Amino acid sequence: MPSAKPSQASLIRNVHPSVVRELLEAHARYLKGLPKGRRAVLQYVNLNNYELDGADLSEADLTGALLGGAALRGARLCRATLYGANLRDSDLRDADLSRSDMRGACLRGANLGGANLSNCDLREGVTAVQDEEKGLRILEHSKRPGELDYALLQGANLNGAQMSGAFAQRADFTDADLSNVSLQGARLTNALMDGADLSGANLYNADLSKVSLRRAVLVGADLSGADLTGADLTQVLRAPPPIIYVDDLPLNEVLEAHELFCKSEGRDGTVARVSEVDFRPLRRLKNRRLSGLSAPNAVFFGMDLEGAQLQGANLAGADLRGVKLRGADLRGARLVGAQLSRADLSDAKLGPLRIAEDRVIRTDLTRAALRGANLRGASAPRARFIEADLSGARLEGADLSGAEMPADGASLNF
Repeated sequence: MPSAKPSQASLIRNVHPSVVRELLEAHARYLKGLPKGRRAVLQYVNLNNYELDGADLSEADLTGALLGGAALRGARLCRATLYGANLRDSDLRDADLSRSDMRGACLRGANLGGANLSNCDLREGVTAVQDEEKGLRILEHSKRPGELDYALLQGANLNGAQMSGAFAQRADFTDADLSNVSLQGARLTNALMDGADLSGANLYNADLSKVSLRRAVLVGADLSGADLTGADLTQVLRAPPPIIYVDDLPLNEVLEAHELFCKSEGRDGTVARVSEVDFRPLRRLKNRRLSGLSAPNAVFFGMDLEGAQLQGANLAGADLRGVKLRGADLRGARLVGAQLSRADLSDAKLGPLRIAEDRVIRTDLTRAALRGANLRGASAPRARFIEADLSGARLEGADLSGAEMPADGASLNF
């Protein structure tokens, strides 16, 4: 009678928790280069529902492992082998999966909010096992592309990831960094990609039907052959024109006149009122004097505004995603509803702006999107963050004394 065809289920091993602990301890020594260190090899081990929050599994071999429902929040899995692993419904928020081999891995329903998946490989994977009669035998049913159906990837970093042919139907990629990602032939039906950065992404022949791409960045993206039937492309950001004009004047001249107004204390120049203007052709406004600038709903995406003076500026609804605002002076600025995901606001001034002996204007970030923003060392006393999205934001060393914070308790990283 011929031997039964092997299945992935028959390969799964149940290991005593004490053995797993010993393997993890030896792996920790291996990563530190200490004696008796040994790389963790947990191929086809049943680790369903294990508590591994914060564990360092960098470079570990978890080929075919069962990690369904596992708690892996903040875990380090960089350069790990997760080939064919089952991570269904696992908690991988803020985990580091950079450069990991996730070919054929199942991430259906997993929570990857704020996770780092840069340069990971989520392409198709097939599993081969040793067969006594035929040598290596392919497990046909295991052949599948990386599966991200229903996964939560809000604010995740997937820069440079390989996801050709992946399944990510109804996945949530809100504000995720998908720049330079390969999604050729991927099935993304009904996915939520609002605010996602798809700059330079390869979406050739991808199924984007009924995908929500509101405010998504598609600069340099290859959409040839992609199915966009029923897709929501509201406020999609594409490449800007080389020169922007405001009332027949080039934008750079409008800003020069504004700076002259600031330097002369109003004697010369003119206040710039540039609602909904795209500033990207200017590339950088580093250290510019732009106090009182009126630019609601303007686009600054990815620009360098380090050290800029923007006291009292009206930037309500502005697109400041990924903008460098390190050390910028934003005291009294109006940033209601502004998009500041992944912006660098480290050491920025966000406190109240004194306009008279007994009068101040507070910096207003009500309903601003600050997902994954860097506010380390920022000075933001009495700033308004009402209904702001601060999930994944870095706030170490920030002065938030008297600030009005979100009532819903958004996850913060102090």
